[in-house]
Amino acid sequence: MAILKRPIAIRILIFFVFSVNVHGFYLPGVAPQDFQMGDALMVKVNKLTSTKTQLPYSYYSLPYCRPEKIVDSAENLGEVLRGDRIENSPLVFKMRESQMCAAVCRVKLDKKSAKALKEKIVDEYRVNMILDNLPLVVPVQRPDQDNVVVYQHGFHVGLKGIFVGKKEEKYFIHNHLTFTVRFHRDIETDSSRIVGFEVKPFSIKHEYEGEWNEKTRLTTCDPHTKRAVTNSESPQEVEEGSEIIFTYDVDFQESEVKWASRWDTYLLMADDQIHWFSIVNSMMIVLFLSGMVAMIMLRTLYRDISNYNQLETHEEVLEETGWKLVHGDVFRPPENPELLCVYAGTGVQCFGMILVTMIFACLGFLSPSNRGGLMTAMLLLWVFMGLLAGYASSRLYKTLRGTEWKKIALRTAFMFPATVFVAFFVLNAIIWGQKSSGAVPFGTMFALVVLWFGISVPLVFIGSYIGFRKPALEDPVKTNKIPRQVPIQAWYMNPIFSILIGGILPFGAVFIELFFILTSIWLHQFYYIFGFLFIVFIILIITCAEITVVLCYFQLCSEDYQWWWRSYLTSGSSAVYLFLYAAFYFYTKLEITKLVSAILYFGYMLVVSYVFFVFTGAIGFYACFWFTRLIYSSVKID
Repeated sequence: MAILKRPIAIRILIFFVFSVNVHGFYLPGVAPQDFQMGDALMVKVNKLTSTKTQLPYSYYSLPYCRPEKIVDSAENLGEVLRGDRIENSPLVFKMRESQMCAAVCRVKLDKKSAKALKEKIVDEYRVNMILDNLPLVVPVQRPDQDNVVVYQHGFHVGLKGIFVGKKEEKYFIHNHLTFTVRFHRDIETDSSRIVGFEVKPFSIKHEYEGEWNEKTRLTTCDPHTKRAVTNSESPQEVEEGSEIIFTYDVDFQESEVKWASRWDTYLLMADDQIHWFSIVNSMMIVLFLSGMVAMIMLRTLYRDISNYNQLETHEEVLEETGWKLVHGDVFRPPENPELLCVYAGTGVQCFGMILVTMIFACLGFLSPSNRGGLMTAMLLLWVFMGLLAGYASSRLYKTLRGTEWKKIALRTAFMFPATVFVAFFVLNAIIWGQKSSGAVPFGTMFALVVLWFGISVPLVFIGSYIGFRKPALEDPVKTNKIPRQVPIQAWYMNPIFSILIGGILPFGAVFIELFFILTSIWLHQFYYIFGFLFIVFIILIITCAEITVVLCYFQLCSEDYQWWWRSYLTSGSSAVYLFLYAAFYFYTKLEITKLVSAILYFGYMLVVSYVFFVFTGAIGFYACFWFTRLIYSSVKID
């Protein structure tokens, strides 16, 4: 009965969080496909991936069996930027018709192909396949828990080993695949829907009698004698001149799992208990601290304003101390106001992009089944949010008594995106140098430039024009003509020290969630709990605003009125801790050994930290902008 007494908003919030994360739902465009018995099932292949190099490669960069014609699947912008290369394969199943030891092709390795296979085995590359939009997984029994199976994405290209009695290390390829396709059958129509796609890879040196042809029967694996591959005791070695025969089994198993729940297998891979409790614990701590900060601020400010408004004589005014003393300088324009306006506008643009992306993700429109959807949505939203960037930067510019709005619009349209684009271009060139399929093609780069110049830049100018036409915000107090001298500050009010201290709490609000986000990106796992991420996002906003306001208040009480840039840098400094945490994650969780891969990791994380700096800095700045206007309009200034 207690829950019935809660406000309706709280009940809706609880339902929203748990329905989004536990049950989930899918895009209207991601519709189920029904298959009748005997229908062809086309297996597609995706990129080869490795957590050790972070450089994806095309499936057909290795000497695997090829179809008569390789056809690329239609890819969206997000898939291309992620390095996905989805292509057809010679593997064709028939619905609910099991196959044993189906031979695909025979390949004889030359020196180049043998070297390529060995390199991919050393770097622990995985082969990724797709069936009915479901990625291939390998079931693995957890050693620490009985009857608990976890699923790994894709299977290893091969493995290294040593023959008994020998010291030389050899390389072996997984050339036999035992697939398990799980399906849910409709009793009324007898149609089936695919709900699972698993594999167990084996390495076996196939043998046969006579000369090889399409009808040759293998002696190591024969459906007529019911001889199946169940182990890798006689593995297929990778050497120049080696003859490799690729085979597969496929077994169809009926499942009680319904189509709407088929992604649960992929999404419930980690220790979700630790995940949930860590996030909730982090949120509770931050909420408690934020509540205390807000309470202290409200009580202190209320007392100060009451005291100042009770001053009656001129002598009392002269004796006053604290933040009221700098009322004649607090709204004096800062150094380099144009740059501040540009960064404030860009921060609003990033904020709008992240907020709308979060909402769409929580509503299920960006689920993992919509491959590449998240990145595509973020790019398009960033482009269209140029309108807000132009409006915010020019409105602030006019408030700071600026007159050249076109100059500000131009800098807003080009400064931040140009920096990110140059970094992206350099990193992409490095990927090109490694001949990786993760390199963005020239056509896609041109499309990004068209989005930038064709849509984003015009919208920034339109937003700037609208914002500059609005009347400038009037300062609640007049600014003196002669600047007041700032007194010598205590050591703890040193700008660098206070700025770095201010970034700790916002980072503390997200660092637990940051671990799972980094894991999903760099260890190739799915990230799906957008409901809780949205709540962490809200807490981050509140924390950035509160810690910046508190430090701004202390700064004004110390008679230091130069708050404009410091308010932006205070919350923005959380990006420094984000990058340091990324470095810590690199050395403790990743196994990257190649210099190129390390450069890519730190390059991308530097870009992410820069975006985080712009986003959190804008939140802190606008919180202080509102705060200073509020407190100085609440006291009587003679």
